[in-house]
Amino acid sequence: MELESIGHPGLWIAFLAFVLGMLALDLGVFHRKAHAISLREAAIWSAVWIGLAGVFNVWLWSSHGSVKGMEFLTGYVIEKSLSVDNIFVFAVIFSAFAVPQAYQHRVLFWGILGALVMRALFIVVGGAMLERFHWMIWVFGAFLVLTGLKLMWRDDSKVDPAQNPIVRMVRRFVPMTQGYEGDRFFVRQGGRWLATPLFLALIAVEATDVIFAVDSIPAIFAITRDPFIVFTSNIFAILGLRSLYFLLAGILDRFRYLKFGLALVLVFVGAKMVMLEVYKVPVGISLMIIVGILGGSIVASLLRRKDDPPATPVTKPQPGQA
Repeated sequence: MELESIGHPGLWIAFLAFVLGMLALDLGVFHRKAHAISLREAAIWSAVWIGLAGVFNVWLWSSHGSVKGMEFLTGYVIEKSLSVDNIFVFAVIFSAFAVPQAYQHRVLFWGILGALVMRALFIVVGGAMLERFHWMIWVFGAFLVLTGLKLMWRDDSKVDPAQNPIVRMVRRFVPMTQGYEGDRFFVRQGGRWLATPLFLALIAVEATDVIFAVDSIPAIFAITRDPFIVFTSNIFAILGLRSLYFLLAGILDRFRYLKFGLALVLVFVGAKMVMLEVYKVPVGISLMIIVGILGGSIVASLLRRKDDPPATPVTKPQPGQA
């Protein structure tokens, strides 16, 4: 099956130039100095990235039709929702490596920059496999179903980033400093270059994204085979991941059913791929089902939170009491 794309070379170049320009503006202007990201700053940047994705979607809808616009919107919602799962693991990584809050943005910036390159490679490889081996659509679908079922019972609190094979290999072969050296990944001491623990945290973030990319790339191919739509929806979702982390990391524990909703989304998308030869679910219906699953998991989490008994207040002992 031949993959058709609306993305001509000029459009690809323009989009990549936009992405690189926004990243340069982000790191070179707004986050030149390391600092702890406030809730207000994270909310503003989250709104900026979501707004840019919305503007791009409006342009896509008006210039290439409602089908392409709906495909991008559905792909963006899937990738954005699945990226929430990254936030759980990022929080574990930063806790495990005791990364100071002021340096977390730098780790995520370079981690996500690497993720953009890896996602592009995954999309190229995945698209080529589907074009040459159509039966891979069933393999991707079954993999997503199994991944969704596994996600339902995964306990992120038991994840140990320090035991990641890539991190252990880096720690074994790369000389390390004992502590952090500001926001630097490498420092020169005693005439030789040493990596800092911040570099280990970056490696853990990159290794984690490889795992998540294996889930998310097949999921978007269930919606569209257009490489340009696949790439742009992925990139817009990833670009807003840093600000989303600083916005949601402290309150994710309130949405106890969100991970279950994400797992159901993977199962649905996987089943959609497996059944593609029998019945192709319209993109609009897919979007409504995915939004319904995610919205239902959030509402269920909020309702369960209201039903939780209030914490028993701790009373101070009165004078004379033991």
